[in-house]
Amino acid sequence: MKNNNPQGRILIGGMLLIFGALALLDNLNLFNVREVFHFWPMVFIFVGALKISKSDTTAGYIIGCGFVGLGALLILHHMGIIYFRMRDWWPVFMIFAGLMVIFKGKIGDQEKLINNGTNQDAICNIVAVMSGNKLQNSSQEFRGGEINCIMGGVELDLRAASMQSEATLNVFAMWGGIVLKIPNDWTVVSHGSPILGGFDDKTVPPMLNAKKLYIKGYAVMGGVEIIN
Repeated sequence: MKNNNPQGRILIGGMLLIFGALALLDNLNLFNVREVFHFWPMVFIFVGALKISKSDTTAGYIIGCGFVGLGALLILHHMGIIYFRMRDWWPVFMIFAGLMVIFKGKIGDQEKLINNGTNQDAICNIVAVMSGNKLQNSSQEFRGGEINCIMGGVELDLRAASMQSEATLNVFAMWGGIVLKIPNDWTVVSHGSPILGGFDDKTVPPMLNAKKLYIKGYAVMGGVEIIN
């Protein structure tokens, strides 16, 4: 596996520096860290912004905007601007999951129409929200796609697929896991960034690097596993 992801290292290193600096200032009685805890929902906004920045599909943008909106509502609640109780609004997550399931096929069809002249299976768009998907793709012109997994699991079997030279998969796993099974003649180039999660490449690199699968995205308290 090749891993050339300076952005991921900068992101994780920057987070460690910020937490370390806050802890030091608190120990020296120069700053009360407890005041920062009121803005903990910024984590949702941060995750949503990351998702939007790496997304190429409608489903990805919807998920990213959902996280940003949730974080903004919680911050406004803590600031006393609006009154918001999670226990009153948790059914919204069920409604959101239902809409994703209902419109999943339509969203996928619209995005496939954008890629004219390609095999329908050449680009995959997989969404799993509080559910599991176990899929196979045997396209001989595989070009990549996007996989979004939130509190669920996705297993994509590509061992019968092939590509011309390169393909890119954008992955996003939060509180869930993604498993990719790829052919023996594909080389994995990982640009993924784990945040309290992990990217685990268990593939055996082939002798020739003619076919490369680029893995991009984030694993937030989740995992992405690649095997051949």
